Amino acid sequence: MTVAIGIIGGSGLYAIDGFEKSEERVIETPYGMPSDALVGGTLAGREVWFLPRHGRGHRLLPTEINHRANLWALRSVGVRYLICVTAVGSLKEEYRPRDILLPDQYFDRMSRREQHTFFGGGIVAHVAFADPVSGGLREILRAAAEGEGARVHDRGTYVNMDGPAFSTRAESEANRQLGFDVVGMTNLPEAKLAREAEIALATLAMITDYDCWKTDEEPVTADAVVAHLHANVALAQAVIARAIPGIPLEAEWPEHRSLDAAIMTPRALWPAETVGKLWPLLERFQ
Repeated sequence: MTVAIGIIGGSGLYAIDGFEKSEERVIETPYGMPSDALVGGTLAGREVWFLPRHGRGHRLLPTEINHRANLWALRSVGVRYLICVTAVGSLKEEYRPRDILLPDQYFDRMSRREQHTFFGGGIVAHVAFADPVSGGLREILRAAAEGEGARVHDRGTYVNMDGPAFSTRAESEANRQLGFDVVGMTNLPEAKLAREAEIALATLAMITDYDCWKTDEEPVTADAVVAHLHANVALAQAVIARAIPGIPLEAEWPEHRSLDAAIMTPRALWPAETVGKLWPLLERFQ
């Protein structure tokens, strides 16, 4: 049986040429409600599910996003490959607004980290996260983006801050001195939870601004971000449409078995309530 592909991004992403919408599914999870209903259908003959991370109409702050509910819902409908589309600020001169960066590393400056794992409640797991992005899926996205004529930067570090305020100049300069490439507010929890859910994840980081370190540019504002986001939507749609046919039909990459060596608690000690809560992740261990 072929597996589904998930897309997390803005609410307009599913308006892709060739996408045949079949349903909207509201899924209540053990962690609460996702950001919005999942929009399902087919694209290039593949089952695809879209989820707007901030909700339709951009109603949720970064710290209000229920990442666990989002990833649980996607895994529950069979998603094993996940493309994230997200806006970021550039921390380097050569990464210009409307460029695409494909991160391969993250740096965590977030709070509320206890909400960025499915485990606990009697089952302890520590997933390997040295390489947090699926190299195979990132390569598919790179080829698709270059095929669409995008200016693409392969690999880089995404530093994740809480927001909702943009960086101070001191924060921006510190992130630059540490060698980070882009800054954002949402993608790292998605990567952590995707790894625990045995989903291969890669990200299209759409650059919208220079944060506030570049003194010959105006500091980033919401208006500027939105203007570049609108310009990036069509490009993101085209890249996704081109990438989908290249994604494998089966879930056979290392990320799809990331729990094999991660769960510390012996099976005999797993609480039944926690097993029930985590059924999309633990079903194959039953």
